[in-house]
Amino acid sequence: MASGDDDDPIIEEIDVYLAKSLADKLYLFQYPVRPSNMTYDDVNHLSARIKPKQQKVELEMAMDTNSPNYCRSKGEQIALNVDGTTYEETNTYSAKIMDKQTFTSIQATTNTSRYAAAVFRKGELHVTPLSGILQMRPSFTYLDKADTKTREREAANEGGDSSQDEAEEDVKAITVRFARPESEQARQRRIQSYDFLQRKQAEEPWAHLHYHGVKDGHSEHERQYLFCQSVDASENSELVKTPKEYLAMLMPPIAEEKLVKPVGPSNVLSMAQLRTLPLGEQVKTLMKNVKVMPFANLMGLLASGTDSTAALRCIQQVALLVQGNWVVKSDVLYPKNTCSPHSGVPAEVLCRGRDFVMWRFTLERSVLRKEIASIIKLPPEDVKEFLEHVAVPRVNRGWEFLLPTDVEFVKKHTDIAHRQHMLWLGIQSKLEKVFNFSKEDFMPNNSPQPDPVHVTGEQRLKNAQDRAQVNKSSMQKDLNTRRSESSVQVKQEPVSDREDEPMDTSSSSSAINGSVNGYPSAFDHTNGNTGSPANVPSVELKEFVKKTFKKHFVLTLNEFKRLFGLHIASMPSGHSIYPSISDHMLQDAILLCQCKQIMVPFPAQTTAATDEQKVFGLWETGEEFDTQRRLLYELFNKNYRIRRTMIQAKLTQELGDACKADVDRMLNECCISHAGMWYLKGTVPS
Repeated sequence: MASGDDDDPIIEEIDVYLAKSLADKLYLFQYPVRPSNMTYDDVNHLSARIKPKQQKVELEMAMDTNSPNYCRSKGEQIALNVDGTTYEETNTYSAKIMDKQTFTSIQATTNTSRYAAAVFRKGELHVTPLSGILQMRPSFTYLDKADTKTREREAANEGGDSSQDEAEEDVKAITVRFARPESEQARQRRIQSYDFLQRKQAEEPWAHLHYHGVKDGHSEHERQYLFCQSVDASENSELVKTPKEYLAMLMPPIAEEKLVKPVGPSNVLSMAQLRTLPLGEQVKTLMKNVKVMPFANLMGLLASGTDSTAALRCIQQVALLVQGNWVVKSDVLYPKNTCSPHSGVPAEVLCRGRDFVMWRFTLERSVLRKEIASIIKLPPEDVKEFLEHVAVPRVNRGWEFLLPTDVEFVKKHTDIAHRQHMLWLGIQSKLEKVFNFSKEDFMPNNSPQPDPVHVTGEQRLKNAQDRAQVNKSSMQKDLNTRRSESSVQVKQEPVSDREDEPMDTSSSSSAINGSVNGYPSAFDHTNGNTGSPANVPSVELKEFVKKTFKKHFVLTLNEFKRLFGLHIASMPSGHSIYPSISDHMLQDAILLCQCKQIMVPFPAQTTAATDEQKVFGLWETGEEFDTQRRLLYELFNKNYRIRRTMIQAKLTQELGDACKADVDRMLNECCISHAGMWYLKGTVPS
């Protein structure tokens, strides 16, 4: 030992003093996003403020806008986004340029008892405990303000779209409910919630500070407080300890740790905590949380080696047998002197209503919610809660019991099943007196029901074809009778999968003069042509399509049919050159004349008819302007309404600088404006 001490001699002894003048006011600021050689000492500090209780600090520093590293255009753009074009006292950047930035603190550690600031002078080390260690990082709240401005502008633009379609809201009844008294656990959860902490932090006011530079005289004066004001060792009792006390501070005695249960929701319990409870409490807790459970599942949740007889004895105290499964008793869920969390109904009334629901499930698999509510006469929220505990909703079958009937348990434990049956008989007699009903009113129909028959789509189609074949002869006879009674000849088109009906282009005088569309009665109406295929558009029809689309550019099928009807009506009687034309022939003629269909994604709630949702646009005219028109159609393939800025951006992206006159021409040719938005012609919602 002696030789070891000789090899490591003491070179110097330094006295350590504890300075406490700034013990509650000294903070260490760290700037993690800034290199240590680039300090903010020479930067102009515009303002400073602090929340002492939260140890939250904000510093506002000026930025050198004349620096070669500063982008002036970006600074002006940020200021414009944040403050807009108006001049107000509340503007973040009064010079209309981003000339300052804000730093906000976050605590680097909540426990600063191990940290101190030390100053060495004249062989003495003076130590001052730190009150807090704060990391200063740039704050970007100005971006939030810019986003808010953007949303306000968008809302103002959208306001015109919705204001014209606003309708007076229906008058609705308002249900007034009174809050129930807050429990201690609910109060603890509320106090620990994020929203509560945010409100508490916002309540503390800011204390504004005055910043003094490093070389300022006031700073030099304050730094003197880092030295201990009294060098008398008797006054520094914290550093005067006996060897035994000092050793106890270095190696404190081991103390038994007390288990502190975390404050959490009342219905959350870990399996480890659960198995520390008595068996009866374990069963009760599980049933309160699960509500309905087979006995086999219950044994799986309990600790291995648990006696099934003891578990059966415990579960009968907190649950009732329904279809071979155990359902928690109503008085366990709704203890005495409590009330409904939804409506405030007393627990006694809730227990009677829930017992009725459980009793109904002892008779049949499914129940109707309306039927239950009409008898127990409780608020719908409570009735729904009863059903959600033990059942699931099924389409056209009401609420079905949650679990399949556990036949094996009933067979294995016949004595328990019989005892439970007797309990239900006693509950039934009480319910009959309370709700004034008879068991026979709810007896299910025991007649065997056939299993559901699954019919495939092919079988349905075959059945429909068979029925059509059977009715064909009678339908043909009726058709012939109608034809013989009427002098108008009807075109017959071959049966196809297309559902559109033909458009009748005949004039009103055709039936009188014995001709159809100006053709003599020798015209073959059976196949609809005079030797040429019926589905091939005529030259005259194509010419009409080209002429119409060169004038209108965009048309819905409904609007085109209207224009075509006007064209037919304007022709002299007996000189029509068009045969009977179907909708499909019109569409084929449009597509063959340098036009294409625009697949406009109409909203799901649209009231537009089918023909109004079929939109066609002129695709090719041989002009250079066709490219701009196609880009517009591409936008409307994705949106049924767009803004002018979207069109401008699309043209700029694809073609470079877009001329305003070209955009105006394209919109006037193809679109119509409504409530600040642009729609293709014929697609504006009525």
